[in-house]
Amino acid sequence: MRTPIGIVGFRGYSGAELITILERHPHAEPVLLEHRESDDKPRPLGHPSPRRVALTPEAVRAEGLAAVFLATPPEVSIDLTPELLKVGTKVIDLSGAFRLGTVENYKRWYKEAHAQPELLAEAVYSVPELHRSRVPGSRLISNPGCYPTAANLAIKPLIDAGVVVREAGIICDAKSGVSGAGRKPSLKTSFCEVTENFSAYSILEHRHVPEVLRTSGIEESEFSFTAHLIPVDRGILETIYFRAKGLGSVEDLLAIYQKAYANEPFVRLYPAKQVPDLLAVARTNFCDIGVNYDPKTGRGVVVSAIDNLVKGAAGQAMQNMNLVLGYAETAGLL
Repeated sequence: MRTPIGIVGFRGYSGAELITILERHPHAEPVLLEHRESDDKPRPLGHPSPRRVALTPEAVRAEGLAAVFLATPPEVSIDLTPELLKVGTKVIDLSGAFRLGTVENYKRWYKEAHAQPELLAEAVYSVPELHRSRVPGSRLISNPGCYPTAANLAIKPLIDAGVVVREAGIICDAKSGVSGAGRKPSLKTSFCEVTENFSAYSILEHRHVPEVLRTSGIEESEFSFTAHLIPVDRGILETIYFRAKGLGSVEDLLAIYQKAYANEPFVRLYPAKQVPDLLAVARTNFCDIGVNYDPKTGRGVVVSAIDNLVKGAAGQAMQNMNLVLGYAETAGLL
């Protein structure tokens, strides 16, 4: 018998990835939860086999759901989470609803008051490679955003090692495929707007910035982040620039990551001066990292690449589910 796991928002891109992963998981199986009645719901993306039930407390109990993924907008996650927790299921939320820790942070970056401040304070934010020990025993896991996942896995080892000249700042030039905007139709993500185009957006006010500040332990004044939309369906590639101190060679820089991620199955390090591209990580749960460094000028560059729908969303959420339910962290992912 495999453990039933609920998915709310299964019609979206991240929800579809969750179904794919759960269907190959050795210990779990997907149950699709309908959370609203509507005549204009988009068809699910493939996956005709998982059973669907209406999302009610009674159904969650009857199905024996050990955990529920919320691949929903923040306001929907905030609305659904309290009732799911009341019936005793674990919640792994893929939205930004519970990522920022305080109502003040949420108000500033999401431009509205948080309706569940106690749950916001309780939620465990988890990039598993950085926060693994926090997850077991938790009942509400906040899955990180896609941009911050790639950024924090690249930046935090540098900050922990004390090799960044912080007054010189860190620049993160980030590029994402269109699926990061979700499946809901909009003009800016329509084919004619995106194809043969390349654009920056949410300059100086991107909602993912505070996740990087909070996790890597840097100040807003030290971090410059710009997101760009590129005409591909999936993937994130971030080029991170910084001034270094205390490093004699590119090998010294690479050694910082080798020490930090020596036993991490989902972080792949490239040889010195080699860097990843999007195709290397497409449809995988890997974060690939490559570095370069010029000792004469102290300029360091780190390139971090992930699939935004897998390591940046559903795959990382599965890591967190595995941790909270006591399965091997790699189950369903390798």
